[in-house]
Amino acid sequence: MAKFEREFKGDFDKCINIIEEEVIRRSSSSSLEGKTFYCVDDVKVGVCVFERYSMIGSNRVSLNVTLIGKENDLFISAISSGGSQAILFKINTFGEEAFLSELENIIKDYIDGQI
Repeated sequence: MAKFEREFKGDFDKCINIIEEEVIRRSSSSSLEGKTFYCVDDVKVGVCVFERYSMIGSNRVSLNVTLIGKENDLFISAISSGGSQAILFKINTFGEEAFLSELENIIKDYIDGQI
């Protein structure tokens, strides 16, 4: 398991759309497995679950992304899992870390105005 969390400024709807598009675009084996959205007053919550094939681990890894927004204040929490091949201990988490790193790059590019 690998985790990334960050607070930043932006537009919730634009950011969640960019996350969906870019995670799929940046990896040919990525797929959006499910998503849900919820709104309470002026707080928006979006959850997306992605999967992709990890060549390093020869298996699929998942990436769960939660985006919370109130006005232009955003908070993202992303957790990747499933890259380990061990039965008792977690080893070989490179696939999880690589998947999460790609999302971190997407968020950095969004904050920097590059996407």
